Amino acid sequence: MPQSDRDRVYLGHMLDLARKAVQKSAVVSRAEYDRDEDLQMVLTHLIQTIGESARRVSLEYQTAHPEVPWHRIIGMRHKLVHDYLDVDTNIVWDVATVELPLLLPVLERLAAEA
Repeated sequence: MPQSDRDRVYLGHMLDLARKAVQKSAVVSRAEYDRDEDLQMVLTHLIQTIGESARRVSLEYQTAHPEVPWHRIIGMRHKLVHDYLDVDTNIVWDVATVELPLLLPVLERLAAEA
């Protein structure tokens, strides 16, 4: 399925931000993350923005690529934006260290197909 220029831009943005989040979380331990409020905020912002970019990818493209967990990514964005007083830093850490490393190869493949 051909991508629109808009889909290409937002997919590329998701990939760039996912790489940044993975890189930032790969060089610290969980204990360091727990003590570093700045890193917690940075990872939260990166994940939120990945969700915002995913939300802007066309429904047609999302439907054509069910290998990307669009609903979960966008849902995480909604949680971070609208329930910001109750952000679970454990979940943010898991997304940055487990979920995003699994998502990266998928995003890289899709971006290469552009």
